[in-house]
Amino acid sequence: MEKFESKIDLWLILFLVLVFGGILVRSAYDQNWISFSFILLVVIFIAYMFSTTFYIIENKKLVIKCGVFYNLSIEIEKIKRISESYNIISSPALSFNRLEILYHKFDIVLISPKDKRRFIEAIEKINPQVEIKIKEKSYKIN
Repeated sequence: MEKFESKIDLWLILFLVLVFGGILVRSAYDQNWISFSFILLVVIFIAYMFSTTFYIIENKKLVIKCGVFYNLSIEIEKIKRISESYNIISSPALSFNRLEILYHKFDIVLISPKDKRRFIEAIEKINPQVEIKIKEKSYKIN
């Protein structure tokens, strides 16, 4: 089993800290404890989602996990292509520096493993037919 943590963009963390930190400070200053408690719960939930977003390769499957709401299992033999993506669509990725995985015929998922190279190598070990399209390496293994 190989586990890959999700890359987290620093700007995303700073943005969330500024927004939610500002709301928490304002709620505490106004002594609005209901608002403070609600925002604190949102912050705890976001921290939980950040800490539980990862990707596992085991038993010839790629398991994509993001909290309790997102759990996807893809047979690695069904992966057709892995390419770079900066798509902002919602996905189990905490960075805009993403990999787009095309599997089956038309299914796509976006992920952001911290160590892209090691992730791609692990996929290629199981499925050497996968097409890789990233800046460092763009080829199809036959």
